[in-house]
Amino acid sequence: MVLLAAGVLSGHFIWTSTTSKTRPTASRLFGPAQGRGFSGSCGGNGCSFNFNGGSLGNGAGNSASGSSSGNVASSITNKVDPGIVDINTNLGYDDGEAAGTGMVITPSGEVFTNNHVIVGATKITATDLGNGNTYTARVVGYDHGHDIAVLQLENASGLKTVPLGNSSSLTTGQNVATIGNAGGTGGTPTAATGQVTGLNQSITAGDELDGSSEHLSGLIELDGDLQPGDSGGPLVNSAGDVVGMDTAASSTFEFESASGDGFAIPISEVEKIANEIRSGTTTGTIHIGATPFLGVKINTTSSASGADVAVVIPGTPAASTSLADGDVITALGSSSVSSPSGLTGLVLTHHPGDSVQITWETPSGSTHKGTLTLASGPPQ
Repeated sequence: MVLLAAGVLSGHFIWTSTTSKTRPTASRLFGPAQGRGFSGSCGGNGCSFNFNGGSLGNGAGNSASGSSSGNVASSITNKVDPGIVDINTNLGYDDGEAAGTGMVITPSGEVFTNNHVIVGATKITATDLGNGNTYTARVVGYDHGHDIAVLQLENASGLKTVPLGNSSSLTTGQNVATIGNAGGTGGTPTAATGQVTGLNQSITAGDELDGSSEHLSGLIELDGDLQPGDSGGPLVNSAGDVVGMDTAASSTFEFESASGDGFAIPISEVEKIANEIRSGTTTGTIHIGATPFLGVKINTTSSASGADVAVVIPGTPAASTSLADGDVITALGSSSVSSPSGLTGLVLTHHPGDSVQITWETPSGSTHKGTLTLASGPPQ
């Protein structure tokens, strides 16, 4: 398996719910995009997902029409739908496409969505369901540790927005509805009812290849019918107010499941993180603006200590040095690199246009250094 360091793919993760709720075993199918997909199962110890490309979810696996409102009241969908966008991404370095959902939160076109919806995107467009127009979307910033991203629709104005509610008032057993671009088909959003089955749930994302992990906590667990493409869409209460952000799989990932449980990020958490992004605040997990791009594909199955270069992509910053396929990157600047995710993390502390020095070892054991200028690449 290969991944693009600070470019497209950030690992091969296992998402594990810590909830003790028993679920029937579920089968998973790999998605069609090259190098992207997930598989997994559910049982008495929660759900585990192997996935590649940042998507996660635990859906019910029913086929989605992309134009059904299920049994959700029209008063709710009429209130929420105009503030939704269908997000479509081109995965240029993966030779694929993906789709998800976003929520418009300002008339000028700021949009909240999941970070994994835009991971690896070389082009992002969003179709506003309130006016039917399609816009180019610019990445304002993202928090890869909390799976939240903020987009800006270029040249947008006068857009309808979603009504944001209060997630702190949610209770177990409360009726909710999920709304989104199920199946990635676009058009009228698919809506489905469900109930809150748990609060303050936790999911751990661990990279089985390099041992790194990320943790999402405070999640809403629900038995709603989350589908691929619903990611980034609204979880709403009976009044039609948004109380969470649905977290399911992107449209490039298909799955079948006997269980309908899923997860959503409370809207209070989404607003908190998104406002930090909007203010330009950079943290250990928040990246603002364009993503720095080194331009190498890394062999994640290698046992080498460092980042084993599978491919130096022609025309990228890495190609301007003598770095070659089969070399192992061991340092970026003064910081050592011990794993592929370590390299990605170090690159993400920079911005496009920064000059950095990389150190690598060749298969023969000789050490080399080279200085390059980082380009702009896909979000992580």
